Amino acid sequence: MQQRIPPGFIQELLARADIVEVVGQHVQLKKSGSNYKGLCPFHGEKTPSFTVSASKQFYHCFGCGAHGTAIGFLMEYAGLGFVDAVKDLAARYGLTVPQADLDPQQQRQLQRSRSLQATLLDVLRTADDFYQHRLRHSDKAKNYLIARGVQGQVAKRFGLGYAPDDWQALAGAFANYNADALVQAGLVIARDAQGEPIEPQAESFAAAQRRYDRLRDRITFPIRNLRGEVIGFGGRVIGQGEPKYLNSPETEVFHKGEELYGLFEARGAIARAGYALVVEGYLDVVALAQFGIEQVVATLGTACTAQQLQKLFRHTGQVIFSFDGDDAGRRAARRAMENALALLTDTRVVKFLFLPPEHDPDSYIRERGVDAFEREIARAQPLSEFLFASLFDGIALGSAEGRAQAIHQAAALLAQIHAPALRGQLLTDLARRLDMPLADLREVLHAASPRQAPVERHTPSGAPPGLAPDAPRRGARAPLRAFAAPTDALRQALPLLLAHPALWWDISPAQHALLAQESGALQPLVHTVEAVLEDQPDCSAAALWEALRAAGHAPEQVLAQSPDPLEIEPEVARHDLLALLLRLERHSVLRRQDALVAAGLVSDADRAEYRSLAARLREIDLAQRASGAA
Repeated sequence: MQQRIPPGFIQELLARADIVEVVGQHVQLKKSGSNYKGLCPFHGEKTPSFTVSASKQFYHCFGCGAHGTAIGFLMEYAGLGFVDAVKDLAARYGLTVPQADLDPQQQRQLQRSRSLQATLLDVLRTADDFYQHRLRHSDKAKNYLIARGVQGQVAKRFGLGYAPDDWQALAGAFANYNADALVQAGLVIARDAQGEPIEPQAESFAAAQRRYDRLRDRITFPIRNLRGEVIGFGGRVIGQGEPKYLNSPETEVFHKGEELYGLFEARGAIARAGYALVVEGYLDVVALAQFGIEQVVATLGTACTAQQLQKLFRHTGQVIFSFDGDDAGRRAARRAMENALALLTDTRVVKFLFLPPEHDPDSYIRERGVDAFEREIARAQPLSEFLFASLFDGIALGSAEGRAQAIHQAAALLAQIHAPALRGQLLTDLARRLDMPLADLREVLHAASPRQAPVERHTPSGAPPGLAPDAPRRGARAPLRAFAAPTDALRQALPLLLAHPALWWDISPAQHALLAQESGALQPLVHTVEAVLEDQPDCSAAALWEALRAAGHAPEQVLAQSPDPLEIEPEVARHDLLALLLRLERHSVLRRQDALVAAGLVSDADRAEYRSLAARLREIDLAQRASGAA
């Protein structure tokens, strides 16, 4: 259970803390206008793009998109958890983290969770020491690593070990082999009387009738979090056997969809190289590091998840995936690409490196050398090329049916991309490849989206007496409301509100409702922003950020789309937000008019409402012209 910290204390802490001071202890900052700039500590760069705002208490990197508060900086830079980062920051400013909002039962649950995590980390550290010790005394394991070309210095750096070929070898490391913590840490498998495994998250292991080591006769690879703590293990079989790789199960401290093997060791190299290389095997990471290519991480037996990618993008703006060139490698690359689409910005780059089918990175670099491998990295396929290659695979573009199929598949993929410049380039490229006018392609893609498909409505002929002269005639096709609504309005409005929360009180309840009713993936975030600001009217930008993160949102993904989230002045932000809301209201009015016309405008009430809406449209148009928003 995560400790609950009162939102009021977070606001007080962030009001007391000086982010320039906190960041300045680790990054050399120089004054630049009202902000401070320096070299980003999360990715390698030669020209400063890392900006710290003293007024908003935010940092933002325009190179890699890293963004956050003083708490977020301690989490990312020092690898601290949220509660630890809050405690660290509070201690710097003489504050004590309160726990008054926890009832006694929650306090006990929190204490149990903390105690269990500490116990598991201690158990895993002991197992790691044991495995490393056994490697030093196992000729079989050492000869295997020598045969694979792994040198002692690299093995030591990554903490490689050996799990002996023994059902209960860990009994030599722990006085009580039957301790539940060994199962809860994923080191030992427990089975009940029926032979069924008991999961590590189980309440009690009293029913366990048999226990044995999970890893046996395997080279062990400790998996570390960003604090360097061992949270799990990967095991590579020696010789023949299945599965070739075996990972720790999900535990209180290990969630394989969120972790990357080697990231702790590779952080500095990733910053220096300016990219992270993602491979499929632990030994690939070790082998490449041995040849001086240290900016390498590995997924943990699954396709690279969105959480893993997000973690990498906090360290660099460029990720290169290395996959085998066979069908399985292509399928894994396709899944990685699909997980990356929603995270892309106009400054983030994803590429794909496909080695010959007979090679993995380990064998390739040993056979052909470092220079040849680095040439392959330089030739890695941009995401755009791989997207189209996979999109057109098996499709006959020479036929109308084939092109229609390609457009249908492209619509689903392109809908996930929110980076405006990248999306525009991909549309242009797709139109060229299909030999189709870009305007036609945009219209077809718009129609292919179920949520945006234009509906042809047959409206009544003859306007009723007194109806506004611009109302549609009966029997006429309803006009297309082209460009009536802003594209992805929430993605435009939220950066303004996140940077300037006080704007929430400059707009009316009706305009609040406009934002809350706007459909899209960001709608839940709008509702949370409303709830936080209603509860804390004077909430600062930094406190709002942390409240959203505590509620499970990722505001950095929204702010990453804003071209200048720290530089925009309050009056400019207010003007832009009001202009956006006018466009939203205009679109809402037009939709309501269309609905009334589609229903036939039969009743006097409907006709009166239509006239009222027409009058409001004229008011909106006048306001737009006056503000220059039309």
